[in-house]
Amino acid sequence: MQRDRRVHTGALRLRLLAGAAAVALISSGGAALAQEVPAEPASESAQVPGPDGLPPGGVYLDAETVTRDGDVVSASSTQDRVLARFRQTTLRAGQVTYDLANEVATADDRVEFKDADGNTVFASHLELQSDLRAGVAVDFATRFSNGASLMAATAVRRSENVNELNFALFSPCPICDEEGNPKEPSIAVQAEKVVQDHDLRAILYRNAVFRVGGVPVFYLPWFAHPDPSVERASGFLIPIPSYDEGRGISLELPYLVVVSASEDWLISPQINTDVAPFLNLQWRRRFSDGTIVLRGGYTYERNFGDFDPDGECDIDCDIQKNIRFGDATSRSYFLGYGRFDPEGPWRWGFTAERTSDKTLFDRYDIQDPYQDNGLYYGDQRRLISQIYAERQTERSYFSMAAFTLQSLRVKEFSTITPALNEFEADGDLPVVAPLIDARWEPDHPVFGGRLRLRGSAVALARDNYVGAPVLRSEILPPGPTDGLPGVDSRRVTGQLDWRRTMISAAGVRLEPFIDLRTDLYSIGDLPPGLGVEEDSVARGRATAGVDVSYPLIRRFGASDLILEPMAQLSYSTDSDLDPHVPNEDSEIIELDESSLFRVDRFPGYDLYEGGLRLTAGARATLRWDEGRQASLFVGRSLRANEEPAFRVPTPDDPAKLYDPTGLASETSDWVVQGTFSPSDHVRGWGHATVDSAGELRRAELAVDGRWGRRNLGTVSYILDRSNPQAGPNNRNYEFLQVSGQQFVYGNWGVAVTGIADLERDIITRSEIGLLFDDDCFRFELGWQRDNTSVRPSGPSEGPYVRLTLATFGSTGY
Repeated sequence: MQRDRRVHTGALRLRLLAGAAAVALISSGGAALAQEVPAEPASESAQVPGPDGLPPGGVYLDAETVTRDGDVVSASSTQDRVLARFRQTTLRAGQVTYDLANEVATADDRVEFKDADGNTVFASHLELQSDLRAGVAVDFATRFSNGASLMAATAVRRSENVNELNFALFSPCPICDEEGNPKEPSIAVQAEKVVQDHDLRAILYRNAVFRVGGVPVFYLPWFAHPDPSVERASGFLIPIPSYDEGRGISLELPYLVVVSASEDWLISPQINTDVAPFLNLQWRRRFSDGTIVLRGGYTYERNFGDFDPDGECDIDCDIQKNIRFGDATSRSYFLGYGRFDPEGPWRWGFTAERTSDKTLFDRYDIQDPYQDNGLYYGDQRRLISQIYAERQTERSYFSMAAFTLQSLRVKEFSTITPALNEFEADGDLPVVAPLIDARWEPDHPVFGGRLRLRGSAVALARDNYVGAPVLRSEILPPGPTDGLPGVDSRRVTGQLDWRRTMISAAGVRLEPFIDLRTDLYSIGDLPPGLGVEEDSVARGRATAGVDVSYPLIRRFGASDLILEPMAQLSYSTDSDLDPHVPNEDSEIIELDESSLFRVDRFPGYDLYEGGLRLTAGARATLRWDEGRQASLFVGRSLRANEEPAFRVPTPDDPAKLYDPTGLASETSDWVVQGTFSPSDHVRGWGHATVDSAGELRRAELAVDGRWGRRNLGTVSYILDRSNPQAGPNNRNYEFLQVSGQQFVYGNWGVAVTGIADLERDIITRSEIGLLFDDDCFRFELGWQRDNTSVRPSGPSEGPYVRLTLATFGSTGY
């Protein structure tokens, strides 16, 4: 006998316990209709509610109308959809039926199913077993948390881990505009069949057609990519195309091999049309307390270069350009680092960086070869191999390291061809072993102030002779220096630094300080003619002084003007700058707002200042309109006596000296520094040093601008005029760099980059390209020219392509 019972109410809830087959219908008006069916007893543990408040096997329904016909329970709603919850999942639909005997749920009309992991499925019709292991959906669509969408005419859930879709479309791009209206996705993959395999963590396609803007552009009989929820998975990454006049057309095909959650390999061969392939490899491994990353590359090929730098071929241009010369040999590089930070105050690490050729990175366009991964950094075009350990607590710091350097810098550019450039020899750079740095502070004030003890030690060994500025002009040997040994040095330094801060009732800030320092040097292999091959030097310095500042603020309605005049008066014992002590760590000094008031304005220990000094400056800051502000600092230093030891020989005429520090005279260079952000779309920074005659010695300026939603531009300028003597080896420079992007129509725009060497009046690097950028992918196609003269092939030009795809990855743009 079949029974048909209906109850209509504005809020009717039906709780079904499938295991007990008990149905309770409760109306909000207090009327109740319940049917009890004999059930097998359940254990106490089986009735413990889950995270959704339901016991195991429980089903919760919220609907306007519920009916039961035998073992089939139906629920429907004309306004809000039916809500069903079971097994930590949520089902919404206009109509839902549940077969108690077969434990099958069916949903129709605006179906929305959300699983326990938060993934949501939409369909017009859905059938699903109560154990969620199998099901069928019509007009299937799902959206992943990263914005990717997957749609199909039909979808079949074969098991917990395998979903099969027929006549499917996958897109990592938005399929609706900002108003919610449907739109054609920028990139989509259409396929006859798609299988989503959770065990493989991949999506597999059969007869895949790639569409761009709805237009089919590429076909593959099969295709696969990681599931969008996967952070890393084995497979091909986006290819990297490039062009170089020496290599020809190149295509790098990176393939990622995921060994485990903590280890992977990247195999990335570069295929070239004009030279042999180049194989790049990378291995990464994460440990419980650290990481190791090792990179390397290899090829077997001859060198190649350009013997027609001016573009005016004396003979057949094909012969003079891109000549492969020398013997074919193994050419390789290795770049690796490791960082380990176990529990406790100690940590350690290493870097290993070497290449067989000075121009290997340039010729094969190796990506990001110069990285800062260790305790000490090499600079641009210098590789560093080091091992280090450091210990840090709240009151102390200790580090010990040893490293060697490999230089890829051009020492002298060839006037004939870049293929004959002379590079800086590795023997010109020292081997540093060891380098020790230590600091300690007591945990309580000393005489009301902060006390800090410092210690430093270093040993340097150099194979080749290097003159100024490492050696002082007084000991430079006359005549040829070929074959002379490099100067070796060892130094131990101890330093005591005490400082106390006091603020008067009027708001004047006073900071008296005392600094005591002693250096011990041992120097070997000094140049001949000094009468001594080795020497030991002991020197010390005592400094006392006071910093004074008086911040003032004035309010103008919603604006603030802050004035901060500051001064430092200090006296040190006379500096003992023994000419036998090489200058290894103080060759370069950059006077700015932060360094101007330091006791030690040199970055290292080999040079230091003495005597009576007065440093004064002022900073003015104007703030208005919620974060908009501008600031300007101006300052300089005065000294009682000149310091001629800071002057060094000019590269082209050792008899002429110049001051690269700006501190040798009784008056230092003026320091001018400022920042400005007049709006949310513009910000900038500038710094300059000006000598007493008003001549600009050094300057840097950078301005960033943004207009519209995605248009942006950057202008930067850098100048160095510290050497007033002209000559071919003069190291002065002046560069202007401009970059930006402007969208012209919708997602289409242009991108430009340019670097101008104003000293030599040439454009060293330039790019201009067509740009497409939306929420799905970024694509650039353009033309670039490189006028630098480091690589043997010299200046080059050609097309470039850069592509970044959502979900799939990028070319490294």
